[in-house]
Amino acid sequence: MSNNGYDYTAVRGFALSALFWLIIGLVVGLWLAAEMLWPALNFAPWIAFGRLRVVHTNGLAFGFALAAIFSCSYYMLQRLTGTPIVFPRLARFHLLLFNVAIALAALSLFAGMNTSKEYAELEWPLDVVVVIMWVIFAVNVFATLIKRSEKQMYISLWYTIAMTVAVAVLYIVNNLAIPVNWTKSYSIFAGANDANVQWWYGHNAVGFVFTVPILAMFYYFLPKSTNLPIYSHRLSIVSFWSLVFAYLWTGAHHLMLTPLPEWIQTVAIAFSIFLIVPSWGSVINGYYTMQGNWDQMRNNYLVKFFIFGITFYGLQVIQGPTQGLRTLTSFFHYTDWVVGHVHMGTMGWVSMIIAASFYYMVPKMAGREIYSIKLADINFWLILIGQLLYTVTLWIAGIQQGAMWKATNADGSLTYSFIESVAAMYPYWMIRLIGGVIYFIGILVFTYNIWMTLKGTKKTSAEATPQAA
Repeated sequence: MSNNGYDYTAVRGFALSALFWLIIGLVVGLWLAAEMLWPALNFAPWIAFGRLRVVHTNGLAFGFALAAIFSCSYYMLQRLTGTPIVFPRLARFHLLLFNVAIALAALSLFAGMNTSKEYAELEWPLDVVVVIMWVIFAVNVFATLIKRSEKQMYISLWYTIAMTVAVAVLYIVNNLAIPVNWTKSYSIFAGANDANVQWWYGHNAVGFVFTVPILAMFYYFLPKSTNLPIYSHRLSIVSFWSLVFAYLWTGAHHLMLTPLPEWIQTVAIAFSIFLIVPSWGSVINGYYTMQGNWDQMRNNYLVKFFIFGITFYGLQVIQGPTQGLRTLTSFFHYTDWVVGHVHMGTMGWVSMIIAASFYYMVPKMAGREIYSIKLADINFWLILIGQLLYTVTLWIAGIQQGAMWKATNADGSLTYSFIESVAAMYPYWMIRLIGGVIYFIGILVFTYNIWMTLKGTKKTSAEATPQAA
């Protein structure tokens, strides 16, 4: 509890939880990358690639990203409303329940309990726990908003509301199932309907976990860390409503050239292309906020995280919609290009914005300077280099993969066998592993810097204390 009445217990707890699950998720990811090169590492069922992959994706998407989102959301919610969390004990219970849920999720996935639905692999008992946890979070969000003393709602609050409502609807609908026993259930949907609902959920899980709350952080922490007003609050509001409207219709672009009705595919393509505009509204807003102050890229260690992060977001929202076009998806789908696309979003956009947000927020809560700006700079360059090595390498690999799969001889037979296309990927997979190791070292530096800041004793000037945060 700070001396101005704001409660940072849950904020701090979720921040530390995010760092813990980030390291666990990345260790699993590195093991997976190694398994692609040395299949003998699949020496036991619990660490087979099929099980580890879902532990990796769930651990980072929900263990790391959601913990960081909860941490920053509780922080921003109090600061932007001028009101302490209404139910601080409920927030602390939320923290406890969250970590129990993530631990049980990891154990169940290691054990092979899996619905086989992307980003929704957890079986029904854990789904119930997730829903309870989300209701707890929603109660605190809306109770604090209702009791706010600052009536003007800044854009970050709108993004937080959108995440809270949308994720609840998406998760509940897609996970409706008929239990068989405590460890197995079957979806109430079937066939093409099941696929359509799944990717309505799957893509919007990306939209309302990896995009909307991260934009909330960007819009709050960039102006705070630069001491500059956001370029256009009106542009941010227009971008917000356009983004939320368009995102909900795009999920079927994961199902191009499938038995799904073509009109649904076409609607998904149209809204995916439209999505570029509101997304770039936020990119432009970030760039124009910095106009006349680009020197801060050199002398403010946080700015480069935010600007590179929003730049990677801008690249993602061009690459993603365009690869949904039928011609391109027929070439790139199932190739390593898609893996590179996803990881630029997570390793570039998401992790850079979260890192910068933590670097701003944690010293404010602790009432002391960041432990080391030099380490923060090292952290930035390591995760930038590691991410680019990883993603660009896989884009190139995906192009070669797609070309080899489609290559035919004069008689119409395939030029390359599938095994030949796999063998051709080994140099790229080695570079991916190297890039992942560099990125992981950067994350270890980040974690150490945050931890030392929290446990340090050096106080900041009054300007950087929680009262002025």
